[in-house]
Amino acid sequence: MAKRSLALQLDEVVQWMLVSLRPRPEETPDRELASLTRVAQVLRELPREEFRAALKSDLQRRASMSEGKAASAVGTGEAKASAVHYQRPGLTAITPYIIVRPAAQFMDFLKSAFEGVERMRMPAPDGSIMHAEVAIGNGAIEVSDGNEQYPTAPAAVHLYVDDPDATYARTLQAGATSFYAPTDDHPSGDRWGAVKDSFGNHWYIAKPRGWTPGPEGLRSVQPYLHLREAHKMIPFMETAFGAEALGVHKSPQGTVLHATMRIGNATLEIDEAHGEYQPMPCHLHVYVPDTDAAYARALQAGATSIEAPRNAPYGDRAAGVKDAWGNSWFIATYLGR
Repeated sequence: MAKRSLALQLDEVVQWMLVSLRPRPEETPDRELASLTRVAQVLRELPREEFRAALKSDLQRRASMSEGKAASAVGTGEAKASAVHYQRPGLTAITPYIIVRPAAQFMDFLKSAFEGVERMRMPAPDGSIMHAEVAIGNGAIEVSDGNEQYPTAPAAVHLYVDDPDATYARTLQAGATSFYAPTDDHPSGDRWGAVKDSFGNHWYIAKPRGWTPGPEGLRSVQPYLHLREAHKMIPFMETAFGAEALGVHKSPQGTVLHATMRIGNATLEIDEAHGEYQPMPCHLHVYVPDTDAAYARALQAGATSIEAPRNAPYGDRAAGVKDAWGNSWFIATYLGR
């Protein structure tokens, strides 16, 4: 008989343990099963059923990660973060959701320009793309053709790549136009170039220069919001999503020149709209520990409701709000099914 996966072995151990029986013996037990079983034994004695379920879900995700089915991790910090039970495996806490038409051609651009890997494509009855995911580095872009409720909305995205010059060249070959070629003179100090694709999205292509990322590594994909009165976005994100400002650089007049905001295990960047970099209201998919609480806080912070919290058929507790700048936030908590 073929060896069963670690996830299946662990699931049977937990199920039998919960009814005080012994699981059937494995002919070829996975070498990690014993250590996970010890954790499950502690789980067996916990008093709260929902806490048991949460820990069981976390253990299953750890098993899946050990088999290489989850997204690749960068450093020990990333490995810990990817086990967070409220996030859908393969996605981080913040993912750009780009709605453009035709979405299929946009996905081809992501593959050609950024060596993206298509992970999912869900067609609508008319042949358009209802939902798709393309992995880029250790992040992802979610894609859709949209509909009347969710019209097209190009976005600005900051990508960290190994070779910005080669990536920049591929974007031009794939049909993008240049803002400027990669340069070492960018104010950030990174080697940085910028392009605009044929769908209207801005791509800021960079590689760290003169500094070393921490043990958690770098996120390959970071949304970038150009805003009017950008300073007001910081308290909105802090209130609604428990965001943390990692670095806020302001002019003497108080204008936000650049800020990095962290939600969970991911980041996005903001600045005051200027020159060619004007507001681009976009869609953002955020995973939080409690969708209902985040939805309520977002409304208290000035957002308007798109959709009240509900249990979505794809296994998330999901809701939607629109902030004062016109950005849509799809709030979610992975329910583990």
